[in-house]
Amino acid sequence: KPYGTAARVNIGQVLVSIRTKDDKIEIACEALRCAKAKFAGRMKVHVSNKFGLTRFTKEDYQKWKDMGRLIPDGLTAKWLSSRGPLSRIIGKEPTDED
Repeated sequence: KPYGTAARVNIGQVLVSIRTKDDKIEIACEALRCAKAKFAGRMKVHVSNKFGLTRFTKEDYQKWKDMGRLIPDGLTAKWLSSRGPLSRIIGKEPTDED
């Protein structure tokens, strides 16, 4: 008789997601590699190029945040589109410091 229930997951579904600083990525990958043994089946450790758990890359996140188009909202970031009152986005153009 089965004891309890198991989660049903699809192929390619994310099981564990963590955020860490850039200098701790190797340690986090090693910890997830060891944790793979606790799950049935084959697992992959993937290092994302996104900023935190947002949908923006690290470069885009910094660029949009400097322009005032992103508002950090705890775990994610709130995107301010170009629609709406102009007073919200006037004077928020990016500066070229390259």
